[in-house]
Amino acid sequence: MSRTFYLYKMHEFIFANFALHIQLDAAETEYVQSKLLFRTVKKNAVLLHPDETCRNIYFVNKGCLRIFNTDKEGEEHNILFCPENWWVADLASFSTQTPAFYAISALEETEVFYFSYPVLEELYIEVPKMERFFRILVQNGFHMHQQRITSELSKPAEERYQSFRRLYPKLEQRITQKHIASYLGITPVFLSMIRKRNN
Repeated sequence: MSRTFYLYKMHEFIFANFALHIQLDAAETEYVQSKLLFRTVKKNAVLLHPDETCRNIYFVNKGCLRIFNTDKEGEEHNILFCPENWWVADLASFSTQTPAFYAISALEETEVFYFSYPVLEELYIEVPKMERFFRILVQNGFHMHQQRITSELSKPAEERYQSFRRLYPKLEQRITQKHIASYLGITPVFLSMIRKRNN
Protein backbone atom coordinates (compact mmCIF):
# COMPACT_ATOMS: atom_id res chain seq x y z
CA MET A 1 0.00 0.00 0.00
CA SER A 2 1.48 3.37 -1.00
CA ARG A 3 1.90 6.07 1.64
CA THR A 4 -0.42 8.39 -0.32
CA PHE A 5 -3.19 5.77 -0.39
CA TYR A 6 -2.67 4.97 3.29
CA LEU A 7 -2.99 8.65 4.23
CA TYR A 8 -6.08 8.98 2.03
CA LYS A 9 -7.79 6.04 3.75
CA MET A 10 -6.78 7.30 7.19
CA HIS A 11 -8.20 10.77 6.51
CA GLU A 12 -11.13 9.69 4.32
CA PHE A 13 -13.94 10.51 6.79
CA ILE A 14 -12.64 13.89 7.92
CA PHE A 15 -12.07 15.12 4.36
CA ALA A 16 -15.55 13.89 3.40
CA ASN A 17 -16.76 16.02 6.31
CA PHE A 18 -14.89 19.06 4.99
CA ALA A 19 -16.43 18.41 1.55
CA LEU A 20 -19.92 18.95 3.00
CA HIS A 21 -19.20 22.71 2.98
CA ILE A 22 -15.97 23.42 1.06
CA GLN A 23 -13.95 22.03 -1.83
CA LEU A 24 -10.21 21.79 -1.19
CA ASP A 25 -7.81 21.51 -4.11
CA ALA A 26 -4.88 19.06 -4.03
CA ALA A 27 -2.39 21.55 -2.54
CA GLU A 28 -4.85 22.68 0.13
CA THR A 29 -5.70 19.09 0.98
CA GLU A 30 -2.04 18.23 1.43
CA TYR A 31 -1.45 21.29 3.61
CA VAL A 32 -4.46 20.61 5.86
CA GLN A 33 -3.44 16.95 6.09
CA SER A 34 0.02 17.96 7.28
CA LYS A 35 -1.51 19.94 10.17
CA LEU A 36 -3.88 17.24 11.42
CA LEU A 37 -3.00 15.41 14.61
CA PHE A 38 -4.37 11.99 15.59
CA ARG A 39 -4.80 10.09 18.83
CA THR A 40 -6.73 7.19 20.32
CA VAL A 41 -8.66 7.93 23.51
CA LYS A 42 -9.41 5.09 25.94
CA LYS A 43 -12.96 4.53 27.20
CA ASN A 44 -13.79 6.90 30.09
CA ALA A 45 -10.60 8.93 29.52
CA VAL A 46 -11.06 12.69 29.92
CA LEU A 47 -9.95 15.00 27.10
CA LEU A 48 -10.94 18.20 28.87
CA HIS A 49 -11.60 19.03 32.53
CA PRO A 50 -13.64 22.05 33.65
CA ASP A 51 -11.46 25.09 34.34
CA GLU A 52 -8.79 23.85 31.92
CA THR A 53 -8.43 25.76 28.65
CA CYS A 54 -9.79 23.87 25.64
CA ARG A 55 -6.73 23.88 23.39
CA ASN A 56 -7.98 21.51 20.66
CA ILE A 57 -11.02 20.96 18.49
CA TYR A 58 -11.67 17.26 17.82
CA PHE A 59 -13.21 15.30 14.96
CA VAL A 60 -14.51 11.85 15.94
CA ASN A 61 -13.23 9.34 13.41
CA LYS A 62 -14.44 6.31 15.37
CA GLY A 63 -16.14 5.91 18.74
CA CYS A 64 -18.10 8.44 20.81
CA LEU A 65 -17.27 11.41 23.04
CA ARG A 66 -19.58 13.37 25.30
CA ILE A 67 -19.70 16.95 26.57
CA PHE A 68 -21.00 17.27 30.12
CA ASN A 69 -21.10 19.42 33.22
CA THR A 70 -21.00 18.30 36.85
CA ASP A 71 -23.15 20.24 39.31
CA LYS A 72 -22.32 21.11 42.94
CA GLU A 73 -23.89 17.86 44.14
CA GLY A 74 -21.61 15.84 41.86
CA GLU A 75 -24.41 14.98 39.41
CA GLU A 76 -23.32 14.80 35.76
CA HIS A 77 -25.46 16.40 33.05
CA ASN A 78 -24.74 15.29 29.48
CA ILE A 79 -25.07 18.17 27.04
CA LEU A 80 -24.04 16.53 23.79
CA PHE A 81 -22.99 13.16 22.41
CA CYS A 82 -20.42 13.20 19.62
CA PRO A 83 -20.22 9.91 17.69
CA GLU A 84 -18.48 9.36 14.34
CA ASN A 85 -18.36 12.36 11.99
CA TRP A 86 -19.04 14.93 14.73
CA TRP A 87 -16.79 17.79 15.86
CA VAL A 88 -16.38 18.56 19.55
CA ALA A 89 -14.90 21.27 21.76
CA ASP A 90 -15.98 23.59 24.52
CA LEU A 91 -16.43 26.30 21.90
CA ALA A 92 -16.44 29.28 24.26
CA SER A 93 -13.22 28.10 25.89
CA PHE A 94 -11.58 27.17 22.57
CA SER A 95 -12.53 30.43 20.83
CA THR A 96 -11.36 32.70 23.65
CA GLN A 97 -8.66 30.43 25.12
CA THR A 98 -10.17 30.83 28.58
CA PRO A 99 -11.09 28.18 31.20
CA ALA A 100 -13.73 25.66 30.14
CA PHE A 101 -17.14 25.24 31.73
CA TYR A 102 -17.70 21.76 30.28
CA ALA A 103 -15.78 18.49 30.39
CA ILE A 104 -15.20 16.13 27.46
CA SER A 105 -14.69 12.39 27.89
CA ALA A 106 -14.88 9.16 25.88
CA LEU A 107 -17.89 6.83 26.15
CA GLU A 108 -16.07 4.25 24.02
CA GLU A 109 -12.50 3.79 22.87
CA THR A 110 -12.37 6.63 20.37
CA GLU A 111 -10.16 7.77 17.50
CA VAL A 112 -9.92 11.52 16.97
CA PHE A 113 -8.27 13.89 14.57
CA TYR A 114 -7.71 17.36 15.94
CA PHE A 115 -6.35 20.85 15.39
CA SER A 116 -4.81 22.95 18.13
CA TYR A 117 -5.96 26.56 18.46
CA PRO A 118 -2.73 28.09 17.01
CA VAL A 119 -2.75 25.63 14.08
CA LEU A 120 -6.36 26.40 13.25
CA GLU A 121 -5.65 30.13 13.34
CA GLU A 122 -2.76 29.49 10.93
CA LEU A 123 -5.03 27.44 8.65
CA TYR A 124 -7.52 30.31 8.47
CA ILE A 125 -4.76 32.41 6.91
CA GLU A 126 -3.09 29.79 4.72
CA VAL A 127 -6.31 28.05 3.57
CA PRO A 128 -9.14 30.62 3.88
CA LYS A 129 -11.75 27.99 2.94
CA MET A 130 -11.16 26.45 6.37
CA GLU A 131 -12.43 29.60 8.07
CA ARG A 132 -15.65 29.27 6.05
CA PHE A 133 -15.94 25.61 7.04
CA PHE A 134 -15.65 26.29 10.76
CA ARG A 135 -17.94 29.33 10.56
CA ILE A 136 -20.66 27.08 9.08
CA LEU A 137 -19.88 24.43 11.71
CA VAL A 138 -20.35 26.93 14.54
CA GLN A 139 -23.54 28.34 12.99
CA ASN A 140 -25.00 24.83 12.70
CA GLY A 141 -23.94 24.03 16.25
CA PHE A 142 -25.57 27.20 17.57
CA HIS A 143 -28.80 26.36 15.75
CA MET A 144 -28.80 22.85 17.23
CA HIS A 145 -28.13 24.28 20.71
CA GLN A 146 -31.13 26.62 20.39
CA GLN A 147 -33.35 23.73 19.30
CA ARG A 148 -32.19 21.66 22.27
CA ILE A 149 -33.00 24.47 24.72
CA THR A 150 -36.47 24.86 23.18
CA SER A 151 -37.00 21.10 23.41
CA GLU A 152 -35.95 21.02 27.07
CA LEU A 153 -38.30 23.87 27.95
CA SER A 154 -41.37 22.89 25.95
CA LYS A 155 -41.45 19.18 25.05
CA PRO A 156 -42.48 16.30 27.31
CA ALA A 157 -39.85 13.64 28.08
CA GLU A 158 -41.24 11.16 25.55
CA GLU A 159 -40.86 13.67 22.70
CA ARG A 160 -37.32 14.52 23.86
CA TYR A 161 -36.53 10.80 23.74
CA GLN A 162 -37.84 10.55 20.16
CA SER A 163 -35.73 13.60 19.19
CA PHE A 164 -32.68 11.91 20.70
CA ARG A 165 -33.32 8.78 18.60
CA ARG A 166 -33.63 10.85 15.41
CA LEU A 167 -30.48 12.85 16.13
CA TYR A 168 -28.42 9.82 17.18
CA PRO A 169 -29.62 6.78 15.21
CA LYS A 170 -28.22 3.50 16.60
CA LEU A 171 -26.29 5.27 19.40
CA GLU A 172 -28.83 3.98 21.91
CA GLN A 173 -27.37 0.47 21.56
CA ARG A 174 -23.85 1.71 22.25
CA ILE A 175 -24.11 3.84 25.40
CA THR A 176 -25.63 3.28 28.81
CA GLN A 177 -29.17 4.14 29.84
CA LYS A 178 -27.70 6.32 32.60
CA HIS A 179 -25.99 8.61 30.06
CA ILE A 180 -29.09 8.86 27.86
CA ALA A 181 -31.26 9.69 30.88
CA SER A 182 -28.81 12.40 31.93
CA TYR A 183 -28.96 13.91 28.42
CA LEU A 184 -32.79 13.89 28.51
CA GLY A 185 -32.96 15.31 32.03
CA ILE A 186 -34.88 12.35 33.47
CA THR A 187 -34.13 9.38 35.72
CA PRO A 188 -32.97 6.03 34.29
CA VAL A 189 -36.14 4.44 35.72
CA PHE A 190 -38.38 6.90 33.86
CA LEU A 191 -36.35 6.34 30.68
CA SER A 192 -36.85 2.60 31.04
CA MET A 193 -40.63 3.15 31.22
CA ILE A 194 -40.55 5.35 28.10
CA ARG A 195 -38.48 2.78 26.19
CA LYS A 196 -40.92 0.00 27.04
CA ARG A 197 -43.78 2.08 25.65
CA ASN A 198 -41.82 2.76 22.45
CA ASN A 199 -40.52 -0.76 21.74
